[in-house]
Amino acid sequence: MQFEFSRDSSVQIVTLGSEGEPVAIVDNAVADPAALIDLAASKNFAPIGPYYPGVRAPTGDVFATGLCASIQDIVRTHFKIERDDWKIDCFFSLVTTPPERLSPIQRLPHYDGVEPDRIAIVYFLSQPNQGGTSFYRHKATGFETINADRFPAYKLSLEQGVRGHGLPPPRYIEDGAPLFERTAMIYARPNRMLIYRGVNLHCSAIDNTMRLSADPKIGRLTINAFLQPV
Repeated sequence: MQFEFSRDSSVQIVTLGSEGEPVAIVDNAVADPAALIDLAASKNFAPIGPYYPGVRAPTGDVFATGLCASIQDIVRTHFKIERDDWKIDCFFSLVTTPPERLSPIQRLPHYDGVEPDRIAIVYFLSQPNQGGTSFYRHKATGFETINADRFPAYKLSLEQGVRGHGLPPPRYIEDGAPLFERTAMIYARPNRMLIYRGVNLHCSAIDNTMRLSADPKIGRLTINAFLQPV
């Protein structure tokens, strides 16, 4: 299935925290989101790696290539990234892990990589009232983004903070206390896409009382894509 933006799609740019990193919010992203939900329902989902608290299934190369091409104008205009050579990973994703079973790394905000040209995409396909995406500041360093220069200081400070305060309890992240503070939360809406740099500290915003289903028709279904410079 090929990806392309609908004629009714609209783009809004918001900036985050004190560092002012942009997030592009694309509403009414595609003309037929129900077809994507049906496509997801035909996939075989499985855990992929230790970080995502759920299961994933590849969207396929045709979809990923179309998505990458479709966002290029947004990336050039609002992120000031002039490149056409990308490696893209693209998945249907379903959050399925109960809060009490979250691993330590899943209880902390994360970043996708230290490269400034790395782009992350989350596209919401689930029903309303299923959370969103939150962005954070690390209190001890004041960092809202983690690049190669900041990484050593951030790693050391985070380790010291965990030793001093302990790990967060097994639940999905809310305000980020005591080690982090939330700078923004962008709510999920059906057919809404977010585009942002992978260096931002962020995580899925998930209600700890929400029912988590592995059924793409009713679960917290997103498409997550990661564009890395080649």
